[in-house]
Amino acid sequence: MNAIDRFITAIEAAGLAPPTTINDDGKLHRFSPTGKRGDDAGWYVLHQDGVPAGSFGDWRSGESRNWCAKADSDMSESERRAQSERVKAAQRMRDAETARRQGEAAATALSLWEAAAPAVAHPYLTAKGVKPYGIRADGHQLFVPMRDAAGKLHSLQTIAPDGEKRFMPGGRVKGCYHAIGKPSGRVIVCEGYATGATLHEATGDAVAVAFNAGNLQAVAVAVRSKYPCLTIIIAADDDWQTPGNPGLTAAKQAAHAVRGKVAAPDFAGLQRGDKDTDYNDLRRLAGAVRTGGEA
Repeated sequence: MNAIDRFITAIEAAGLAPPTTINDDGKLHRFSPTGKRGDDAGWYVLHQDGVPAGSFGDWRSGESRNWCAKADSDMSESERRAQSERVKAAQRMRDAETARRQGEAAATALSLWEAAAPAVAHPYLTAKGVKPYGIRADGHQLFVPMRDAAGKLHSLQTIAPDGEKRFMPGGRVKGCYHAIGKPSGRVIVCEGYATGATLHEATGDAVAVAFNAGNLQAVAVAVRSKYPCLTIIIAADDDWQTPGNPGLTAAKQAAHAVRGKVAAPDFAGLQRGDKDTDYNDLRRLAGAVRTGGEA
């Protein structure tokens, strides 16, 4: 197996769909990590001079990996130095491209946001039984702003009438959130908009919507930096039917990182479906928000 084939195998082993062709020119190239047309969230860099080596990753998930045709223990000192420099060069190219993509997404997000009107009624809001809090709509889809702790708009999450959610291609996600309400004593960090709106309506507390489990810790850290004296509650999605319960696991990790607490929805005694995982689902079933306790 030649170096390119081995590099492709490494990409596949990481759970990504490899590109159909590989350029070994040492430059950064995009590809579709899902194999879907129009998806360019994947990237790679491959060198064939000297010891074949490269890096690859997925902008969407933030995953990044390095690959080398030789094990570190089999390389000479000069080869190890060369490999280290190549890894650093690939990181610089990735970071520069990330900044460019995020800048373009932020500009597009601001244009869409300014052209949209404050959301009043929408099928998704009706289905979830929540009100619009600081979100907008373009007549079809909802726009949920994704801002950093300083309030700068970086991207948008769109929500279609059927509830399908999408992030803007290339837009920053890590550490961005949608704030509902003004903090007074404590802040609740959760995953989705409907969950956040439900918790705000039930408790009156300020909420930071982190959009997904993978972003809970980054948002919790951003909130802690902005409000060092407030209590932070991580309201977990209880992904009870998913191996490893990623929602609860990520919530515990986020709480640990900021000396916060974890709250999980209490579905005890209810006819719970496989997809009933968050506080909005709980309110629909129980008519109220209740927690199984904080830890």
